[in-house]
Amino acid sequence: MNGLNKGIRKVELAVKWDPSPVGEPATDLDIIAATYVATDPYGSPAYVVHFDSRSPDGTIYLNRDSKDGKGFGWDEVMTLELDRLNSNYTRVVVGVLIQQRSGHKSFVGVLNPGLRMREGYTVLAEDNFGGVLGATAATVGEFVRDASGEWTFHPGIHGYDTDPAAFPRVMGTRHDA
Repeated sequence: MNGLNKGIRKVELAVKWDPSPVGEPATDLDIIAATYVATDPYGSPAYVVHFDSRSPDGTIYLNRDSKDGKGFGWDEVMTLELDRLNSNYTRVVVGVLIQQRSGHKSFVGVLNPGLRMREGYTVLAEDNFGGVLGATAATVGEFVRDASGEWTFHPGIHGYDTDPAAFPRVMGTRHDA
């Protein structure tokens, strides 16, 4: 770190949506984080954190998991402790996917979806997936560690029409600005 700038340290990503109408299959959104090493920042993820896993060192974990959007406030919440992440990791991409258990569902079929990413009380990103309505999954931003070790946030919603098994393999691809 240099000077007084500490970079981004600890981030919370939260997602919410309304339950499906009565008689319809439940809608299940999941937060996913993928880590990348300096030698291959746009290749395969070193590891992926999702609904039934956590990072090997405990720095990325899911605080709350909903399978149906029922409840109050934010339905899924993930914490990323970037300041504790091993220096081998230089990029973390976060995304949201829709489980496809009951047939094909894209964001246009999710009732009132929303996301909020923040560090402490500072909101880094907010969105309603309106720009990726035809997608079944979306990356919602990435964190990049610079040469001094500080993390910076690069916002951007990028949609994919892919299944949950394939999403972690494509979510780290490079996007033109």
